[in-house]
Amino acid sequence: MRPDQKLFLVKFIHSAIFFVMSLCVMYILYAAVTDQRSPLLAVAVGAVLLEGAILALNRCQCPLTDVAKQYGDAKGSVTDIFLPAWFAPHVFTVCTTLFLIGVVLLIANWIW
Repeated sequence: MRPDQKLFLVKFIHSAIFFVMSLCVMYILYAAVTDQRSPLLAVAVGAVLLEGAILALNRCQCPLTDVAKQYGDAKGSVTDIFLPAWFAPHVFTVCTTLFLIGVVLLIANWIW
């Protein structure tokens, strides 16, 4: 496999992970707003927390960034393949904010 194909594969895998994590965050918000509890909610929260731990242990950088650099991306950016350029720099901020809102709403629902 050529380096450019490997780079595309890394970026594709990253985009798939991003899509799944985005679905998890959206499901957490949905469950919080509709006051629904299910095993899927625990899986979604666990997945987001696991990703957060991985990022924290890797200096707040996606581990796939180094892999992308290895295959020729000068910046190591893995968010630029399927995301608009204006959105890519804000991914962590937006997703973290939405996740925290969802968790706060979940906690509020459980308290009341």
